[in-house]
Order: sequence, then structure tokens, then C-alpha cells
Amino acid sequence: MLDAIAQKRIDMNINMSIPFYLMAAYAYYVKDNPLFSDAFFDNLAKNVLENWDTIDHYHKSLIKKDDLIAGTYLGKYPSVVEGAVETFRKEGEK
Repeated sequence: MLDAIAQKRIDMNINMSIPFYLMAAYAYYVKDNPLFSDAFFDNLAKNVLENWDTIDHYHKSLIKKDDLIAGTYLGKYPSVVEGAVETFRKEGEK
């Protein structure tokens, strides 16, 4: 899993929580091939919810607080997400 790589980026910039949340949900729900452990995804949702008011990201409006509370996302994905998932997987293989 790619938990450590994502966590390092999120620690450097909390706004990265949004794309990682969307990427994780896409990989899990659409591709049936998770990027992260279940525990990491659960903590990511909790972290986004706790920092909701300070996070600033273009795609934040796609995520609802109810998604985060439920630890899920079944909305529409930005077109960039699919490519980002594949790029991140390849990066993790290095």
C-alpha cells in the first residue's frame, strides 16, 4: 500500500487530503483495487473532516461532510482522478 507516501505529502500540505481522498475512493469503489489500507482511508476521512474549515482545494466542493462521516464517496469524480491514481501507483513502485 501507498499509505506512507500519501501521509508524507498530506503532512506537508493538508490541502492534498482532498485529492488523496478522491483517488482512494476511486481506486476502491470504481477500480476495486485500493490504493491505501482501510485504516489509512478511515483516518484520512477523519482528518479531512477535522480540518474541513482550513482545507482549500478546487475539488473540495465534491465531497460532503456526510461522505467523510460515512467514510465513503459515491459522487462524480473529476476526470483527472483516474490518471492521478495510475501515476501515483507507478510512483509507489519505484
